[in-house]
Amino acid sequence: MRAAAVASPWPSYAGSLYHFPPRYYKVPSSRTHVCISSASSQAQHGGKTWDCPSPVWPRVVSGKTRKDRKNNQILASVTDISLEQSIESASLPKGDIWSVHKFGGTCMGTSKRIQNVADIVLSDSSERKLVIVSAMSTVTNMMYELVNKASSRDDSYISAIDNVYEKHIATAKDLLDGEDLAIFLSQLHEDITNLKAMLRAIYIAGHATESFSDFVVGHGELWSAQMLSYTIKKYGKPCCWMDTRDVLVVTPTSSNQVDPDYAESERRLEEWFTHQRADIIIATGFIASTPQNIPTTLKRDGSDFSAAILGALVRARQVTIWTDVDGVFSADPRKVSEAVILRTLSYQEAWEMSYFGANVLHPRTIIPVMKHSIPILIRNIFNLSAPGTRICQVPVNENGDKKSLETVVKAFATIDNLALVNVEGTGMAGVPGTASAIFSTVKDVGANVIMISQASSEHSVCFAVPEKEVKAVSAALHTRFRQALEAGRLSKVEVIPKCSILAAVGQKMASTPGVSATLFDALAKASINVRAIAQGCSEYNITVVLKQEDCVRALRAAHSRFYLSKTTLAVGIIGPGLIGGTLLDQLRDQTATLKEKFNIDLRVMGITGSSKMVLSDTGIDLSIWREVQKEKAEVADLDKFAKHVYENHFFPNTVLVDCTADTNVANHYYDWLRKGIHVITPNKKANSGPLDRYLKIRTLQRLSYTHYFYEATVGAGLPIISTLRGLLETGDKILYIEGIFSGTLSYIFNNFEGSRAFSEVVSEAKEAGFTEPDPRDDLSGTDVARKVIILARESGLKLELSDIPVRSLVPEPLRACSSSEEFMQQLSNFDTEFSKEREDAEAAGEVLRYVGVVDVVNEKGFVELRRYKREHPFAQLSGSDNIIAFTTTRYSNQTLIVRGPGAGAEVTAGGVFSDILRLASYLGAPS
Repeated sequence: MRAAAVASPWPSYAGSLYHFPPRYYKVPSSRTHVCISSASSQAQHGGKTWDCPSPVWPRVVSGKTRKDRKNNQILASVTDISLEQSIESASLPKGDIWSVHKFGGTCMGTSKRIQNVADIVLSDSSERKLVIVSAMSTVTNMMYELVNKASSRDDSYISAIDNVYEKHIATAKDLLDGEDLAIFLSQLHEDITNLKAMLRAIYIAGHATESFSDFVVGHGELWSAQMLSYTIKKYGKPCCWMDTRDVLVVTPTSSNQVDPDYAESERRLEEWFTHQRADIIIATGFIASTPQNIPTTLKRDGSDFSAAILGALVRARQVTIWTDVDGVFSADPRKVSEAVILRTLSYQEAWEMSYFGANVLHPRTIIPVMKHSIPILIRNIFNLSAPGTRICQVPVNENGDKKSLETVVKAFATIDNLALVNVEGTGMAGVPGTASAIFSTVKDVGANVIMISQASSEHSVCFAVPEKEVKAVSAALHTRFRQALEAGRLSKVEVIPKCSILAAVGQKMASTPGVSATLFDALAKASINVRAIAQGCSEYNITVVLKQEDCVRALRAAHSRFYLSKTTLAVGIIGPGLIGGTLLDQLRDQTATLKEKFNIDLRVMGITGSSKMVLSDTGIDLSIWREVQKEKAEVADLDKFAKHVYENHFFPNTVLVDCTADTNVANHYYDWLRKGIHVITPNKKANSGPLDRYLKIRTLQRLSYTHYFYEATVGAGLPIISTLRGLLETGDKILYIEGIFSGTLSYIFNNFEGSRAFSEVVSEAKEAGFTEPDPRDDLSGTDVARKVIILARESGLKLELSDIPVRSLVPEPLRACSSSEEFMQQLSNFDTEFSKEREDAEAAGEVLRYVGVVDVVNEKGFVELRRYKREHPFAQLSGSDNIIAFTTTRYSNQTLIVRGPGAGAEVTAGGVFSDILRLASYLGAPS
């Protein structure tokens, strides 16, 4: 039978003729069909030319036709069976018998991985399997680089293509042997030879058309498909491979997008299948042809799209996308370590996530399968035990009938490097066509609008575009609206650079009240300012624009709130002395329990004293914090310390814990709170210092979501501040507060009885660690006065510390002693005076107690040594206990009393720890 002559539809290029023939051509007779194959492949398959696994490649024709070349003749065999009869006798089966798999470049990256792919395909029990493969990892980039180098007249393209050649030779030799290896290597050599000739022509011309570039780049997929096909055939399974340029027909609509022609593709697939009836088909991803049979691609990451199109054409039971992750995450795991694998997603949710940059699928992959309700399964080739993520029409509620926040908001995605363009002016309101003029101008520039937001008053329109395009957009808008700007109809065209988008995605948001409120509450509590908002009526996503520097913090805060992942606090400890060191030990002992039972992750990012500090990017190991402080300390710098803790964007919430008694540290509270840093402290200096500073801090706290907790400033671990606030917030009125606020002075006067000398009891308290290094700091009463002023201000009194009269227990002559040792030596000289006061009280059946008083009714406070009857609650104390009595409108006949230990590092640190946990609860941790 004579070979039918087939004319090339391709023009000559740079002096040589390049043929890009489809594998099958119709000849003029309607009763004939031509299958083009190599003679060697024909012999291998018993002369059945339609069983050939290798395609017809473009050939360089120079003087001699291909049939003149020995052992490699092109034969065109014309069958006596009409095309119609062929299709009728072997029509393409469709439906659940088909299982579609797609393996990306990472999956096909080495010979070992290709073997793993073959094992997965062979283990699939489906009746028929259609497998789509990408080029080996890095090969697509290498092929693009070949074209770029050749068109730039860079001679290194020759060595670069040799590298591609050697990579595939080595891989094939690992996978194949015998005749299959020889056939593949022969074809590979011929392809590389032809590519070198083509690249040489491109080199000479100094230019490559998009079609030629697409043709060159597509070879990676062709080689991958052949190697996998031969690998599977080793196991005796009928397998052939498909050059999808023979089947998939697409129409390019822009430089980065194509539209599939489903009808023509289906017709070509039907035709292709009449000659290739193997149960396993290995198809090339990424590549296709135009309606004019010109090679093209589905653009970057288009192999997923190929799989979806082919899956739709055969009406497959399922399309499985194999990748290197366990499934689709609820957020980028590189930014949110607590991100979880989603078991199911709806088509709409997956669409939204891919649009907003989540590494889910090629953005257009959803369309073909959604039409036929074909589920997509995302699975990890390196972890076959992971079930993956199923994308389908109506995903099953993972929590049964229970509607929880994580089933409402499925995932979060972000886009960085954006700029917000704001067009604003009163002349826009009610004027038809303004928005059209704006966006037609943007279209003319060729910029991509990511998001649009418009005020209902039509006073302003803002939209987000990639930052690299915003300069051209701004210039075009200023030109287009120059007259309106000059006339004042538009007030400004403003560009806000360095923005990011955060999108919350979930199909059930539309039917669930409060989702937006929860999202914005989470952002507010993380001190994130939102610049623009967009939400469609379908409510599949809520989109917010924010500063790029806040993006990761916002993502973590939102994810934590909806997914109940760990509420993470970046903690900075200032003052690792007695109280601070004890707090660090308490945090060390409770860290595991807090994570496991309460979803609270406390990360101590830094510890600083007055002279040295240690910083960490991930959190200091508290089991060795003292050793770390000695070995890795640097010179202390409070500003650098605060900046380090706050600007770690992986943690949305930051708290600085001041365990000092330093006025300088307290002076920083306002600036920290203004930046969104929470502050917790037992340091009384801020709240008892200048009144205007106190009021400034409290005003700022009330106007923001930044918290300032200071429970331990008055009663160590006792709930004094919280009790007072609870009374006021519930409408009670404070009349009088009286208490023993000093654990040191409580201990001294509880033991100053009988015949004991005052100096003896003070010395005992000092040795027991109840006093400050210099006992005069306790005996002066200043510490009690500070607590009184704090309670007075909390009760609404505007008093300064100087307004509080204080009875000092330091004898006047001893106040000028140069040291605490000298003071203790001379204190005994005044024992008689103290003993006289005690004896007078005992004679009246009373005891001495050092108390602070807040007289709210008379708007005053004072500190003094008072006498109480032995049956009075203040007389019943022991050890270093504190006691505070609240007289209020509700508690007027019987006072409300708070009593307990009021001194010591353990209880004070415990009070600070309690404030930290209260902050975590406010930020979203379960209470």
